[in-house]
Amino acid sequence: MAQGCLKRDVVSTGLYDANGTIKLKVRGVGVKLMAGNTEERSKPAATDKVSVPGSEASMGSGTRTILSTMPEVRDASLKVAKSAQRLLSIFTQDLEPLVYGEEPFLEAIKRLVLARSYAKVRVLLADPSRAMVDNNRFLALARRLTSCIDLRAMSPDYPASAGAFIIADDKALVYRLQADRWDGISDMNDPAVVRRYLNFFDEVWQTSMQESQMRQMLM
Repeated sequence: MAQGCLKRDVVSTGLYDANGTIKLKVRGVGVKLMAGNTEERSKPAATDKVSVPGSEASMGSGTRTILSTMPEVRDASLKVAKSAQRLLSIFTQDLEPLVYGEEPFLEAIKRLVLARSYAKVRVLLADPSRAMVDNNRFLALARRLTSCIDLRAMSPDYPASAGAFIIADDKALVYRLQADRWDGISDMNDPAVVRRYLNFFDEVWQTSMQESQMRQMLM
């Protein structure tokens, strides 16, 4: 992979070291996860660190949880969505109906945008051809609430990313390095990592395509 792609692809790099530690890279930020059994990975990791280049390493918030199953990702994503006060940012390959198409999640979205006139939901699709289907419940909701939910697709010219994440405001997130796997991390209070994922999201958002452009591309 070219160096330029590595720089931009913030959610698709993961390495194991000799001690069985998963090292994640988020635009230059190293996040370490301990690889253990399923029971261990579902517990909060109180000793995680986030290293920011040019500054001292920041300690984990104590609210970080390692995820390994679909129900864990679904429940953690719902918790993040419910915590949002003004902005929810979702990067997804195909609107993942098992996570974002469930009734509790859709209700959380409606409560967010209908209770606060300033609240917004931004959704960035990596693969719109897999998401633009008539029976997608999230897509149906987005079309009813177009002033509150903004749905866009990555530009074909932008380096692809295999990951997925959801961010509430500037604090809480769930992220996975590979969208086709359920292994990931949830943290309800980690502004340092959130900021780096938001930087990626905002950068891609600037060159993204709106739904009308997506439809033209897929015709």
